[in-house]
Amino acid sequence: MKIISLNNLSKKYPIYGKPSDKLKELLTLKRRAYHEEFWALRDVSIAIDSGSTVGIIGQNGSGKSTLLQLIAGILQPNGGELIVNGRVSALLELGAGFNPEFSGRENVFMNGAILGLTHRQMAARFDAIADFAEIGSFMAQPVKTYSSGMFMRLAFSVAIHVDPDILLVDEALAVGDLIFQHRCLHKINQLRDQGKTILFVTHDMSAVAKFCNRALLLDGGRLLEDGPPELVVQKYYAIVYARERQYKQIHTGSLAPCESVESSGPTEAISPIRTVPNVDHRFGNEEAVILGVELFGPYGEPAREVTAQQEGTLRISTLCRKPLSNPIVGFTLRDRLGIQVSASNTSYEGQALPAAEAGDIVTVDFQVTFPDMVPGSYSISPAIANGAPLDHEMCDWIDNALVFQLRNPNLVYGMLRLPIRTRFAIMRASAAVP
Repeated sequence: MKIISLNNLSKKYPIYGKPSDKLKELLTLKRRAYHEEFWALRDVSIAIDSGSTVGIIGQNGSGKSTLLQLIAGILQPNGGELIVNGRVSALLELGAGFNPEFSGRENVFMNGAILGLTHRQMAARFDAIADFAEIGSFMAQPVKTYSSGMFMRLAFSVAIHVDPDILLVDEALAVGDLIFQHRCLHKINQLRDQGKTILFVTHDMSAVAKFCNRALLLDGGRLLEDGPPELVVQKYYAIVYARERQYKQIHTGSLAPCESVESSGPTEAISPIRTVPNVDHRFGNEEAVILGVELFGPYGEPAREVTAQQEGTLRISTLCRKPLSNPIVGFTLRDRLGIQVSASNTSYEGQALPAAEAGDIVTVDFQVTFPDMVPGSYSISPAIANGAPLDHEMCDWIDNALVFQLRNPNLVYGMLRLPIRTRFAIMRASAAVP
C-alpha cells in the first residue's frame, strides 16, 4: 500500500533583493515582478510504501526540509500532486507546533487536538508522554523557559505517543544530549518494528545505513537518487567530494603538493593484482585507478571466507596515470548494512609511499588480524588518494569491491567482542554478619 505519493511535486519561494522590493511589487498589484523565483523542489516524484523507513539526505539547501514540511501539510505546493494516507506526526524545526506562552502540559493537549485526538485520548497518554520527556515540574511552566534539550524531549515524546501512521523527523535528534539521542533512536526502532512509516532528514550517514531500507538523495531541489541506502550514501559522498575539489581549485588554484617522503618499508617485489571482483560505484579524478584487490588467507591463498582472530592479507594494486607526489592507499571495511566498521590507509599506519610516476603500479599489502566480530558478510572498499591525510584529492574509490564472509565459532553480542578481563569477589553471608 502506498501511504505517500508525490507526482511532479514542486515548491518555489520569491526571493527579494531588499525588503522594499516586496512593497513595490504589492503597490503595482504584482503587475511588475521585483523578485526572483527560487525552486526549493522541482518535479519530485516518489511513492512510499506503508511501513518503510526512508532516509532523506543531501547538502544544505537541497530541499530536504521543504519536502518534509509539504508532507506534514505545513507548506502548500506550487505544482504537482501530493497524497498522504494516514495520521502524520512531525518533529521538525525547533519550536514548530508549540506555543511558547503555553505550558508544556497545555502544548501536549493542543498538539493532540491538532492531530485529531480528543482531550480524553490525550489525557490517557499524558503520563506516558511526561515519563518519556523527563522534564519534571517544568511540565507546568511555559515552554519559552525550556532549554533546547528539554524542548526536544517534550516534542519527541508527543510525536511518538499520538499513534502516528507516519513519523517525520528533521535533524531534530541532533539537539538533545547523548542519552536522549540513544533513547530516541531506540524508540524509532520500535516504531519501525511496529510497521510505522518513518521519514527522517539527517546528515548522519551511519544512521541512514542502519535504520533505513531506502534512501533519497536530493540535490538542488531535484531527486537525484532513490534506492538502497548504501548506494545512495556513496552517491552523496561522490557529490560532496566533487564540490570540495571544485572549491579548492577555485580558492587555492590547486592543492599544494606535500613534501615527498621516502618509503621506510620493504621494497621487495609484490605481485600486482589486476582484477576487481565488484564495482557498485566509483569516483575520483582518475589520476590513479584501482587496478585490483584481493584478500588472502593465513596460508597465502585467495580467500572469500576468513575466521575471526586469524591473520590475513589485503592486497590493493593501483595504476598511476599521472605523477603523484604523495600517494595514499587505503580501504574501508563495512558490514552488510553499509555501516563502517573500520578503515585504514598507508599514512595512518605510518607507511609513507614514495612519489610515483605515470605508468607506475603501486601495490600495498595490509596484514590484518580479523577481530572477534559477529559472523556475517563484510565488504572492502579500496581507494587511492594524493596529498596529506587531512588535505588530499581522491584519485579512485570503489565501493564494495570485494565481499567476504567472516566465520566466528565464538558467541558475539552486538558487532564485536571487546577484549575484557574480569575479576570478582564474594562476601559470604556468614562473614558479612558482624
